[in-house]
Amino acid sequence: MATASAIRIEDLAAPRYSETARQIIDMVGATAVDISVDALYRAAAEPLGDIELYRDDGLLERIGCVCDALNADTHLSAFGRVTLHAILTRYLVQRCRLEDLYRRHPEIDELEITRPIIIAGLPRSGTTHMLNLISVDDRLRSLRYWESLEPIPTTSEQQLAEGQEDPRIQRCRDQLEIQDQMMPLFKNMHEMHADHIHEEIELMGMDFSMSLFDTYALVPGWRDYYLSHDQTPHYRFLVRALKALQWLRGPERWILKSPQHMEQLIPLQTVFPDATFVLPHRDPVSVITSMLTMQTYVGRMSRDPVRPHQIGDYWADRITRMLRQCATDRDQLPAEQTLDIMFDEFMADDVGTIERIYALAGLPMTAGVRAAMDQYLVDNPRGKHGRIVYDLKGDFAMDPAQLREQLAFYYQKFSVRIEA
Repeated sequence: MATASAIRIEDLAAPRYSETARQIIDMVGATAVDISVDALYRAAAEPLGDIELYRDDGLLERIGCVCDALNADTHLSAFGRVTLHAILTRYLVQRCRLEDLYRRHPEIDELEITRPIIIAGLPRSGTTHMLNLISVDDRLRSLRYWESLEPIPTTSEQQLAEGQEDPRIQRCRDQLEIQDQMMPLFKNMHEMHADHIHEEIELMGMDFSMSLFDTYALVPGWRDYYLSHDQTPHYRFLVRALKALQWLRGPERWILKSPQHMEQLIPLQTVFPDATFVLPHRDPVSVITSMLTMQTYVGRMSRDPVRPHQIGDYWADRITRMLRQCATDRDQLPAEQTLDIMFDEFMADDVGTIERIYALAGLPMTAGVRAAMDQYLVDNPRGKHGRIVYDLKGDFAMDPAQLREQLAFYYQKFSVRIEA
């Protein structure tokens, strides 16, 4: 560590775990799991009880592809395999509960998702800060982290007494406590808590078609499958999930955000034709440097060994693909509904930038909302846990200048300012 506020992660390639973290790894990793379609359905049957197991040919194909891609990653640790088995089972359980909810309440499908504000920007480009600021506005519907993990409650959890805390919240806290033991510096890069505002991409996990699987392991097989298929049907599924959550807990107008949307602008606009599209842009080399560090640090949760160069090469390529698709499709978005925002402008005047978004979205900025945003900034100063020092050359053997040459198409398209 350089200072109390500037932290250099020295153990990216050879993680050093606390005694508690090591005990968790040994205990969880002692369980052998089968990551396969049949095994996931068997695992989902018990928590579902009498709820019917949902199947369709497309879903079964995608689950199989995800399982094959994970099994092909020979550097997944025993702990990682157990964790990923649990995540995939959770997605399947939630999908079955969603379909059961629609069977019992077909009126949900009559709801509409109207005029959402959708943030489609790179990871590490200020999108989370933007989402959090806008989410203080209670006129808009956002997704809490605990809700993103278990969006569809059990029947009993739908009937809680007034003032009773939803059990899903404590389950989320328990999970985050383990995560903090394993990755104590993760909060320095991306702070998470149960009420944290999260991305709706988790909802697409129920349909087993999303780019988030790239963050769980190195899965080129899944990446290629995902990018070769039209994602419009899966964005229509997202609408189906949002309707259910709107029915369960309102209100009606959503604020959404995910990096995935950058490379799916055409399906996004097709499914949400009346949306306000917000595209934040930042020097992609800065983004890649930060993203590689975070992904490699997270690798201690699932990989053995952790190889920074391997993770770095995969993610530099993945982000380049995302940027290229964004540059290709950007002009297909309706100009009167779309706003490009530069990172340095947002950092210099964040609330002023939100006012620009509101103006485009036809949403008045009230004194109460502005005061809530100002209070959020006071309560959540940037870098409050200490700032991570990033080193593209030292940690990943990548030359920033060479990377910028490869990404020239993006700098030229969006006139992004190069960061030192």
